[in-house]
Amino acid sequence: MDNQNSNQSVWSQEIPVKEQLSILKRLLHYVLYFKNEMIIAGVGAFLVSVINMLLPYGLQYFLDNFLVKVNVTTQIILFGGLLYALGSVIKGCLQFTYEYFFSLGSEKSLEFLRVKLYQKLHQLGMRYFDQTPAGSIVSRVTNDTMTLSNFLTVLASVVISIFSVISALVAMFSTNVVAGCIVLAFLPILLIIIWLYSRKSSKLYRNYRENLSRINTNLNESIEGVSLIQQFKQEKRMGQYFENENFALMKTRFSMITLNSILLSPLTSLLYSLALALTLMYFGYPLRQTFVPAGVVYAFSQYISQLFNPISNLMDQMTFFQDGIVAGKRIFRILDDTNYEPQQDEQLGLTITKGKIEFKHVSFSYDGKNEILHDISFTVNPGQTLGIVGHTGSGKSSIINVMMRFYEFYQGEILIDGVDIKKYPKAELRQKLGLVLQEPFMFYGDINSNIRLYNATISDQQIKDAAKTVQADEFIEKLPGKYKAKVGEGGDEFSQGQRQLISFARTLVTDPKILVLDEATANVDTETETLIQNGLKRLRQGRTTLAIAHRLSTIVDADQIIVLDSGKIVERGTHQQLLAQKGYYYNLYTLQNQK
Repeated sequence: MDNQNSNQSVWSQEIPVKEQLSILKRLLHYVLYFKNEMIIAGVGAFLVSVINMLLPYGLQYFLDNFLVKVNVTTQIILFGGLLYALGSVIKGCLQFTYEYFFSLGSEKSLEFLRVKLYQKLHQLGMRYFDQTPAGSIVSRVTNDTMTLSNFLTVLASVVISIFSVISALVAMFSTNVVAGCIVLAFLPILLIIIWLYSRKSSKLYRNYRENLSRINTNLNESIEGVSLIQQFKQEKRMGQYFENENFALMKTRFSMITLNSILLSPLTSLLYSLALALTLMYFGYPLRQTFVPAGVVYAFSQYISQLFNPISNLMDQMTFFQDGIVAGKRIFRILDDTNYEPQQDEQLGLTITKGKIEFKHVSFSYDGKNEILHDISFTVNPGQTLGIVGHTGSGKSSIINVMMRFYEFYQGEILIDGVDIKKYPKAELRQKLGLVLQEPFMFYGDINSNIRLYNATISDQQIKDAAKTVQADEFIEKLPGKYKAKVGEGGDEFSQGQRQLISFARTLVTDPKILVLDEATANVDTETETLIQNGLKRLRQGRTTLAIAHRLSTIVDADQIIVLDSGKIVERGTHQQLLAQKGYYYNLYTLQNQK
């Protein structure tokens, strides 16, 4: 909750103009990766603006120099119409060109940014995911990146508007300087409107994105915890919470619509009408002294339209601009996050050959304040098994987390084969350390892909051997399709024990030197546990094993057992030695055997 409030306070702050420009610059950096498409589009937009200037001028010349004459021939009229039609066709082809290449460059930029964002998420440490709701992350990767699609459309409109405004002003001043000055006087008003809209809408769009993110988070939690919600009859409360968040989103949207209706297209259209009216009044007033040709009046009205229409379209798309700036800031908060996974001081060529593990005075804290592990020291020789016992919150899983390099420890040393764990290449650690968690996760696919995890070096026979070793083959062989049997999202069609056996096979097929079991048998029935234990006895031969135990019966044959309490080792020894001490372990073992 504190973190959520912190996030809300960040988004409640106004984004300064300087920061908006910085975000814009960074977004353009991704667009420039595909500059060839953008250059072609820019040239096309420039040529369209030139044709927009030439067509009214050509029609003006035709009106004032040919149509006003009585003896104009049909051939001249047809020739003038043909030239105008040809110019319009060329303009249409160029419009297609720049719109196509702008869209192509924009989509490539979005795809590139989305991949970068996804890659960055996989570089972040576990602490980031502990602090950030999954729904918020999903919202940034999906909704915010899609928002940038409309934002890049605005950038295209900006380029087109700049070309159109410049060409229209050049044409107007070339036709009539005074009338051009009349129209030019409206530009500062338009700029003030744009500045005012940007300032007023910035906060609304930040609130909108934040509300949408909270809705996604709530929806994600509701789907993940639907069984719990139904079990404890929380449907009404969760429904009310979702309704409140949805109503807040709707109110923010209404405020955005109101602001857009006042400051965008209607106001621009009003300024266009005023500019046109004043220009026509100027052309009409001096009729007593100087005659203004009809072609000039027509051409000038077209130039005014070419000046205001792109600006009007741009104003209509200002909503996308503000939305894109806010989305860009949210995305860059991920890309700029420095909470990386622990970094290795890699020494090339280092390999884990024996699997000896040494913890030397290791202390660790998740938040840098509250110490979870304090002065932990133990040694596990190659091929031995270390059982780790303790109540909930005693630090058992934290030992696994620092050893697997999910989190960085700040005091002490962890050695494998006498070498600091930080010096091993990350790939070597991932290959030689096999982890099995209490809650097994299965991916959409089939049994084979869930064991192999798309590692092409693992053969089908190795998969079958691993499954047979942990005795998962007994139920796999009974499935339709056997190892090709389909697995749905999360593997919900399998029992907890079956998913755990597949998870065991997934770890063992890589032939790790060190096995790390984080209460791997806590959620399986007694019969399945017996099957797993029979397989583990064979697997431990030649492998060092760290086993967090919920059921003490699973580690009675461990070479060494340590007992944790409040992050400290309070007892250590073999099963028999700890029973003889009649301490914490004795009490826990006696309690479990009395059940």
